[in-house]
Formats: sequence, C-alpha cells, structure tokens
Amino acid sequence: MPHDTPLIATIVAGLGLAFVFGALANRFRVPPLVGYLIAGVLVGPNTPGFVADAGLANELAEIGVILLMFGVGLHFSLKDLLSVRAIAVPGAIVQIGFATALGAGLAWMLGWSMGAGLVFGLALSVASTVVLLRALQERRLIETERGRIAVGWLIVEDLAMVLALVLLPALAGVLGGQEQVEVHSRGLLSLPASYGVWGVVAITLAKAAAFVLVMLVVGRRLIPWILHYVAHTGSRELFRLAVLAIALGVAFGAAKLFGVSLALGAFFAGMIMSESELSHRAAEESLPLRDAFSVLFFVSVGMLFDPFSVISNGWPILATLAIIVVGKSLAAFVIVVVFRYPVATALMISASLAQIGEFSFILAELGVGLKLLPEQGRDLILAGAILSIVLNPLMFLAVDRLKPWLEARAGRTAPSGEARPIGPATEPGQVASVAAPANEDGPPPRTRLTGHTILIGYGRVGSLVGTSLKQAALPFLVIEDADKTLAKLKAEGVETVPGNAASGDVFAASNPAGAKRLILAIPNAFEAGQVVLRARAANPAIEIIARAHSDAEVEHLKNLGADTVIMGEREIARGIVEVVIGHVVSPMPATANEPNAAEPSTSGG
Repeated sequence: MPHDTPLIATIVAGLGLAFVFGALANRFRVPPLVGYLIAGVLVGPNTPGFVADAGLANELAEIGVILLMFGVGLHFSLKDLLSVRAIAVPGAIVQIGFATALGAGLAWMLGWSMGAGLVFGLALSVASTVVLLRALQERRLIETERGRIAVGWLIVEDLAMVLALVLLPALAGVLGGQEQVEVHSRGLLSLPASYGVWGVVAITLAKAAAFVLVMLVVGRRLIPWILHYVAHTGSRELFRLAVLAIALGVAFGAAKLFGVSLALGAFFAGMIMSESELSHRAAEESLPLRDAFSVLFFVSVGMLFDPFSVISNGWPILATLAIIVVGKSLAAFVIVVVFRYPVATALMISASLAQIGEFSFILAELGVGLKLLPEQGRDLILAGAILSIVLNPLMFLAVDRLKPWLEARAGRTAPSGEARPIGPATEPGQVASVAAPANEDGPPPRTRLTGHTILIGYGRVGSLVGTSLKQAALPFLVIEDADKTLAKLKAEGVETVPGNAASGDVFAASNPAGAKRLILAIPNAFEAGQVVLRARAANPAIEIIARAHSDAEVEHLKNLGADTVIMGEREIARGIVEVVIGHVVSPMPATANEPNAAEPSTSGG
C-alpha cells in the first residue's frame, strides 16, 4: 500500500490541529474558529514544518460549503425566500455597489487600473457563506425573520458573483487584462467572448432560470419520492447515503449543467427536500459531516494566509479591513433602516455581512489569471478575509452594545401601530401571525403568570407536553425561537416568550422566580444545563424536569440541579415491557455497565 497519501495527511493534520487550537481558543473564551484559522496557518506553505495540500484542502472546504447551504435549505421554504425578496434583492445590490466603489477607490489610491479596482471591490463586497451561517446557527437565528433576510441577502450576493465570474473573462480585454485564459475555465461558467457581453448575461440568466424551473417542477416531485422510498427500506445507512447523494449530486449538477454555484445548487436541493416530512431526519443525518467539513473550510482559509504580509502591507491591509468591517456594515445598516426594519434587524445583518470568504478567493484568483488584479490585491483580499473572520464574533458583541444607544438616539424602534409578519403562512388559507417590531429590539415583556409551568422548546416532544398541559388546564408558557412555531402558538392562544432560553433576558421574561415548574424539552443537554443553572439561581424551589439521550447527559443535568431527567431510550424500553407484561412497571434498573441508568420518571406529561 502506498504511503504517499496527501488526502489523508491533509484531513488528519487539518482536523487534528483544528481540534487542538479550537479547544485552546475555547479555553480562553475566544471563538473556536480562530483556532481553526491558526491551524490552517500552521499547515500552510507560509510557515515552516508540515505543509498540507492546498488544492485538496480547498476541495474539502467546498464540500463543507455545499453541506452547510444544504442544511440551511432544509430549514427554508420557497415562501420564506420570497417573503424577504423586497429587502434582500435591493439591499444586496446596493451594498455590493457601495462596497465595490470603496474597493475601487482604494485600488485607485494604490495606483491600480480600473479593471483591478473592479475585481478588488467585487471581492470585498461578498460575504462568506460559512461564516454567516455559522454565526446565525450559533445564535439560533436561522428561522427568524432576521435570519431569513440575511440568508436571502446571501443568495442574491451568490447569484451576483456567479454572474461576475462569467462576465469577467468576456470583459477582460476592455478592462485592460488578458481576454481569454483557458486555465481559468470553470466548466459551463466560462462562455465564449464571441457571444458579447449581453449575450453572456442572457445565457447566464437563462441557465439560472432553467435550474430553478427544473428544481421546482422535477425536483419537487423526485427528491421527496426518493427520500420516502429509501425510508421505507428501513435502512438508516441507505437513508443517510441518499441525503448526501442528493445534496452533493444536485450541487455538482447545478454547477456543471446550469452554471450556478455549488452552494446555490445545494441550497435549492435542501429547500426542495424541506417539503418532505423526512426533512428533520435528513438534517440530523447530514449534521456531523456539515460540522467536520465546515471546520476544514476555516483551515483551508488559514493555509492561504501569509502572516508576514501584515508587515509588508500594513496600511493597505487596514484600509481593506475597514472597507469590509466598517464600510459594508454601515451600508447594510442604512439600507435595512431605510426599509423601516427594526434597529436589531439592521445591526444583526450588518454584523453578519462584515466579513468575506470563499467567493472572494475565487474572484481574486480569476482576476490575477486574467492579468486584471496584481498579486498584491490577492494578498490584501486574503488578509482582509482572515482578519474579518476573526473579528466577526466581536462584531456581534459590538452591535449588542450599540443597540441601546442607537435606539435612544432614534427615540423609537418602530411606529407603535406598525406590525410586521414574523413568518409566512404555513398552511393554505392560514394567516401569518404578526408581532410588533419592538419585541425584536429589546428584551421580551415579562409575563404576568405565577405558579405556572415554563416549557422550553415546542418541537416533537415539547408539543406533546404542551398538549397535555392544556388538557390538564395547567397554566404554562412556551419559550421558543422558531417564528413558524411562535405563529402557530399565538394562533392557538398560548402565551410565548420569543428567543433562546439560554439568554438571560429571554429567560427572565418567563418569570422563573414565580414559576412552579420548568420543563426542558430541548434535546441539547449543554444548552439545557445553562438554563437549569439560571432557573435554580432564580428560584431554588422550582421543579426542573429535563430530557437526555445518554447516562452522561443525565448525570450532567442532575449535577447542575435538575430534579428529574428522563432518558428517552429508557422510557421506550419501559413502555415495551409494560405492553409485554401487561401492567405498569417501575423505572428500568441499571445494567452492569450503566451505573447511573436508574433515574426517576415523571407523570407530568
């Protein structure tokens, strides 16, 4: 067996060092992605020691982008996308134009040509898919209105960059570069310059429209049918394989046959799959690979960075970073406010877009190959990407500090009578619920309930618990962060607190000090542990019931103060035994290799 295995070496070095430095970053309360970037720098060609294969790392990172956009598509629907088109389309276009103008201005100051300024500005105008989505997922904002606007904005930027990649080779001669460079051909993305600029634009738009049409007409029927067929085979392995094959296959086919980006193809595949009842399971099956390959994306970015360029290009790097972090953010903020959205929405979108990533690298390489962009421009783009990705978590902290000041300056968050949909109708004929924008800008209003039950999470488990509480006429409220679920609960007359229960303001709004019981129906034991600590501190006498999936999670939650922790697998086993024996049995005993397995159960639904 050959021992020259660059693929294995790249994966091992990338993931291994990413884990080490990610853990160190987390230990010092720094975002783990900073550790991933440092790992990439260490295995890159600009530092001594082992050098990973940059080409392979980039392809592995591309898989991460595909799976990440596929996962976002699973939480989206066509209605979600169309519901934000009024802000996402003009907002993205204006922001791209503003950032491109700033980049061109810096290029002019550096003595570059007009073509170099155009490529440089475009590269600074487009945000990184991975960074934006990771930020939204960490804050559980994907399914909120703000999250939908950010993702819609990202899709428009993606389409604009695909068009730019097609047009640049055709316009290279006019802009002062080399007209045709075969080495930069990207399949059907490269069209003959003889078609003319408008011909290239027309063909590109026609291909994108054809892809969307095929996905809506054919994919809408074929993809759910494949999932249901595989699910009926009873093979989890085949189901997982089907999910990955659809995600990667549609993305690759979209790029090769229709000229759209891999990420955009994967997003539409996920969005079509979301219409299937099995979409939740598909999301779970693809999650581990999404996480692993998104880490490799950050490693691949770190490999491109030359730390010594910070010394040789000091002030140009600072100017580039200012355009990305300040210029783009300011433009996005103004655009969103002009469209009369709340300050919180404007700030969140500004922070989300204050970085650049994968499309910027592709544009930079194409610009250098077409003799449009000097190599210094590529170095500035890489440095700007690294530094903006590192600073992005700090941007979210900064906007949290700025929000009260900006609201005080504005004097109001929105007209008192103005209401904005928090989610589109999910059923034919159903009217979307509305909420005042002020709820998004500040902490939720405190409930007046006392002696009530706080139910956190209203998914498959939480909805069953909530139904039982309603039937028993027990007062309760629900803490939930998914807009569609909130709209449904409001329509049913259930009191809700929108947001993540791990947030102090959100949890305080549920009045834990006056509550009788806390039920944690969320599957994330680590997040549940934070809530348990808050609840026990606010009300030592409150009864806390949580769920877990393993003995380690049971022990973790019990040690933090939970009174009852129910492990799903154990309750299933007890239910089966009750059916077999014919009478109610006591909690399942611990086995020899499960010392903490015996846990009390609850009858509280």
